[in-house]
Amino acid sequence: MSTSDRIFEVRNLDVSFELNRGASRVVRDVDMDIYREETLGIVGESGSGKSMLASSLLNAVVEPGICSGEVTYYPRNGEPVSVLELSEAELKRFRWEQVAMVFQGAMSSFNPVMRVRTHFRETLQDHNRDIPAGMDRARSLLESVYLDPDRVLSAYPHELSGGMKQRALIALSLILEPEVLVMDEPTAALDLLMQRSIVSLLDELQAEHDLTIIFITHDLPLLTKIADRLTVMYAFGLIESGTVDEILYNSSHPYTRALLAATPDLDVPVDEMHAIEGSKPDPVDRISGCSYHPRCPMADMHCENNDPPMEQISSTHRAACFYHEEAAEAIPLRGDGNNPKQKGAVHE
Repeated sequence: MSTSDRIFEVRNLDVSFELNRGASRVVRDVDMDIYREETLGIVGESGSGKSMLASSLLNAVVEPGICSGEVTYYPRNGEPVSVLELSEAELKRFRWEQVAMVFQGAMSSFNPVMRVRTHFRETLQDHNRDIPAGMDRARSLLESVYLDPDRVLSAYPHELSGGMKQRALIALSLILEPEVLVMDEPTAALDLLMQRSIVSLLDELQAEHDLTIIFITHDLPLLTKIADRLTVMYAFGLIESGTVDEILYNSSHPYTRALLAATPDLDVPVDEMHAIEGSKPDPVDRISGCSYHPRCPMADMHCENNDPPMEQISSTHRAACFYHEEAAEAIPLRGDGNNPKQKGAVHE
């Protein structure tokens, strides 16, 4: 992709917290580009730094967290925006009007004592938008996510099912017509059928509204159904990125391959499932060398003492491993028939 297509450019991004037991780095040296109108999937184990990375894109890391580095947003029209340098007033506009975020757990995102209508009205009012015109748009958005506007707008959050709340939250996130939608584990509390419904819905909304979607989850098969590209996080940093096919079929980092091998599959015998041995690092610990080396079957002294850079494998594929060329042979995946892509987890 051309640099002219970038909508986000992230360089040397770090997020840290000062704790009683020491400084905790929860995002580490992240460099990445996000492109206009793509769906980028960010995947990794719980605690790998995915949510903090998402919050950093909006400069929304909560205190006492410290976010450093560069996050540059390129609007469709206008000058580039240095997100980490925005004032509070500028951030308020940016977070809804340019980039909106859908958090995990819709119930906690709605005020339980306010009707859904009030959430839409207050958002419009806070951004000095025309209320009648905005509420007309709210009704249209609710219809586009297959909800009855009359029922939903007059309801309190607890009167809606989990799937209805999540779809209403997506509609609310689009009320000010942002260019980017950041979704942090948006389907985690939903059943499988509702997860698939939300994924199909996002496909439709992206095409209709020319959205860039950043979808964050630990559910790799779910991501392969919606994403154009995948980025894998481990130990608070990026370790591999590429197209869906590159990650599923030609992954070059031992952790990515181990993650694929550990993906649950009801059609695979239990003795063919392989959990990732060892434990992930503590964010307080100083990581020496490759962050994955204590768990990696390919690691040697070079890995223990040196941190591998992201190497370009193809125009769209990068991996941070000294031995990325040998990874496929050293860590074989399950047979092609057991690949999550061939289990209906990708575009049909």
